[in-house]
Parts: sequence; structure tokens; C-alpha cells
Amino acid sequence: MKRHLIVTAILLLGCTAAFAQKIKKIEESRYAVTSGDVVLTVDAARGGKIMSFSYNGKEVMSQMRFPNSFGGTFWTSPQKEWNWPPVAEFDTKPYEVYDYGESLVLKSQTNKKLGYSVMKEFSVDRKGAIVVKYTIVNESNEVRKVAPWEITRVPSEGVVAIDGPLSGITPGNGMEGLTFTSSDRLSWYVFDVEKVNRKVNADGRGWLAYANNGLLLLKKFQDIRPEAAAPGEAEIQVYVNAGKSFTELESQGEYTTLKPGQTLSWSVKWVLAPIDCDAAPSKTLAKTVRSLVARYR
Repeated sequence: MKRHLIVTAILLLGCTAAFAQKIKKIEESRYAVTSGDVVLTVDAARGGKIMSFSYNGKEVMSQMRFPNSFGGTFWTSPQKEWNWPPVAEFDTKPYEVYDYGESLVLKSQTNKKLGYSVMKEFSVDRKGAIVVKYTIVNESNEVRKVAPWEITRVPSEGVVAIDGPLSGITPGNGMEGLTFTSSDRLSWYVFDVEKVNRKVNADGRGWLAYANNGLLLLKKFQDIRPEAAAPGEAEIQVYVNAGKSFTELESQGEYTTLKPGQTLSWSVKWVLAPIDCDAAPSKTLAKTVRSLVARYR
């Protein structure tokens, strides 16, 4: 039965087209996905994490080495089902590598409590965006309800932009909130330093942007209604760790019912481009962000 589920999930993952991409094994468990000057690296042995995302050698992700402070990972939502720490099978334990030809396909171990396994597929689309496709497999004998959740850790500096009203940005997970401002039809968070952990939930339009150190990171995903998110969760979340350390850019998909053997697939496009303006709210940066969003529809 489990082997059948695995084969089904691989077939679903294999529907993503790959163009002008280069996937290469660079170390024993590390792989590089390249699109022009952009390189994304993945470590199958460390939770299938995205370890680096760089443009011409310049890094945009957090490279801290404390647990849960670096790289990009994937969890299932809502968090109340597993609380803390993150589910090891999805977050830290080794993933099995199924393929690294036209795409890189990884599969996690099954978490016995939740009954899920997770598959990740990395590829490059026609326009050069790196696409990460996540598939949650219900390997239990129960009907379950779940949402996909991607977490990307970046340095706590620069600026975050979302396309959503200030009224839709609220404190999340019982933490203090963040101060967003509105200009040029976008909502912005300029990093500040506090001694407490802070987090917000937000409704956007299917994208989240981050600018810092001459780079603009754009993550695009399915736009969902606020009521379609898992209980207590949201389409967009921003978590800022205490002090000047790291920040999590988080996005979630629709809360979906899965019967035994069913799968839920959800994709995020990763785009990284150089910018020649300050990483601060401005008409120039807003125009650049919107241009990139339009290009990678």
C-alpha cells in the first residue's frame, strides 16, 4: 500500500515541466538547482532543507547555525497539531532522493502521529523561476485535514513587502505584532530590533517579497481567502526572532481534507534578482516588486 502511495505521489510531482535548468549533485547529500546566475542548494540529509539561495554568489538566506535559525523548510499546518519542536521527519531527518535529472525529487519518512509523509520537487520553469512543489501524502487510515506551510529564514535587516491592507495584518500565535506601514499600495515592514519574539498573520495576494543587500527575493504561491487558511493560521506570516538574528518569511496554502491515500500538492515559485535601489519603502522598489510579480504570474 505504501509503495503504491509513493508511486502515485511521484507521478503527480512529475507533471511539472522543466526548462533551461541544471540540477547537479555537489556533495554527498547536497544538490544545486541553477537558473542563470541564481543557485538554490538543498541538503537531502538535513530535512531536505533549502540551505542557500544566491545570485552570482551573493546570499539572501540566513546562514546562522543555531537550530531553526537558517535555511528553508516545510511543515504541516496547523501548528497546534504538533506544537513544538517541528516534526522531525519533515524538518530534520533525512529525505530519500528519488531523482535528480530534469527535477530533484525527495521524500521524507512518515510521521506516525500525523500519518503524513512529504515529497519535495525542485525544478525551473520556462521563465527561469525555481519552483518548489510540495506534496503531502496521507498514509494513515484516517481522514485528515491539513494545509501546506513553507518557511524561509532570512537575516533580520532590509524590508518585507506584501500586497495587503494594514487592517488585515494582526499579531499571530499569541505573540507581539510587527509595525507595518502603507505606501505605494503596498504594506511594508522595515526591520527593527526588540528583545522579544514577534509574529504577524496577514492576508495578501499570493506573494511575499524581501529586499536586502542589493537583492530582491520574491516568493509566489496560491492566493487564498482568509477563511481558507488552517485554524489560527494565515496565507502569509512573518516571524521576527528576538534581537538582530533571523526572520521567517512564511506562506501557507488552503486547509484541505485528505482521505486515506490522497495527496495535496502546492507550489511556490522562488525568484531572486539584483536591485539598484535602497532596501526601503519607495516608489522605485514598489515598481520593481510589482514588475517582478507580473513577470512571474
